[in-house]
Amino acid sequence: MLYDAGFKSNGRFYAQSSAMLGMIPKHYRKGGLHEVLYFAVAECSLGTVLVASSEKGVASILLGDEPDTLVRDLQDRFPKAELIGADADYEQSIAKVIGFIEDPNRGLDLPLDVRGTAFQQRVWQALRQIPAGETATYAEVAQKIGQPTAIRAVAGACAANHIAIAIPCHRVIRNDGSLSGYRWGIDRKRSLLSREGKDN
Repeated sequence: MLYDAGFKSNGRFYAQSSAMLGMIPKHYRKGGLHEVLYFAVAECSLGTVLVASSEKGVASILLGDEPDTLVRDLQDRFPKAELIGADADYEQSIAKVIGFIEDPNRGLDLPLDVRGTAFQQRVWQALRQIPAGETATYAEVAQKIGQPTAIRAVAGACAANHIAIAIPCHRVIRNDGSLSGYRWGIDRKRSLLSREGKDN
């Protein structure tokens, strides 16, 4: 059961929120002005993956089919940042991300640089409390953050997530247990849940 795994524990929810590093709000609003982001693109079992990091941690994990599309997505998100193709040292980071994608149960031993509105960050913190192999409905997440009527807003925050898998929006499902939209495709969502031991 989801609640038995600790998802309902407000103490754990807030105690772990400080682990989510974030960009200075004014920099976020300015599209990464005066920032440097290192990025790399690689292939994995889910297709193409782009990983981008700031000095604080991983700022984006994007999934898709075409490298150029993912790079454009990164450019659109950080239009004023300096984007630098990563060197050999950065390969260790992307290797960790790919290993995490292939086996989400192993966890991701990298800091995150989480960027979003205050509401989005509350939702994303709640998502990180859903254990691998478990799921939650949008209504349960809304209840978790103390805004039970904000179900559509929760869905919007899931759709705005740019750190795939590390912020596991793929673990959020409809009230009837069916899979709903996923930024990177329903097939990828189904595959991730399957490899985590949750069949849908």
